Amino acid sequence: MDCHTDVIFVLDESASVEWNNFRLMKRFVWELVGRLDIDSSSTRVGIVAYSSDVGTTINLNNHSSLAGLRSTIFSLKYTSGNTNTAAALAYVRTVMLTSDAGDRSDVPNVVVILTDGESKDPPATQVSIKFTE
Repeated sequence: MDCHTDVIFVLDESASVEWNNFRLMKRFVWELVGRLDIDSSSTRVGIVAYSSDVGTTINLNNHSSLAGLRSTIFSLKYTSGNTNTAAALAYVRTVMLTSDAGDRSDVPNVVVILTDGESKDPPATQVSIKFTE
């Protein structure tokens, strides 16, 4: 079965997550992408790590091999800070889900948010979650 999908993982690296839990999140994503069809380009994966600001980003068109993607996931650094989920989701919507960043208009988008709690700005986060279709 051929199932084309663009998947973006949004990883909370705020202070409340702590280094060890961020490492567990990276391991979870590292394991999960191994079950996706990355090498044939059926599935594209993007990642954004955030705390007070949007940190490291991996666009959907940055990696066409599982090995390269896993290497990049392994190298993600923990930065700490506040939980600005609204900024991360706005970044995903306006920058990562664009054709320049590798988004394919003819395939579904899946955004997976891994966080330990509430955004520092819940109303703005709720607005950011309402992606346009």
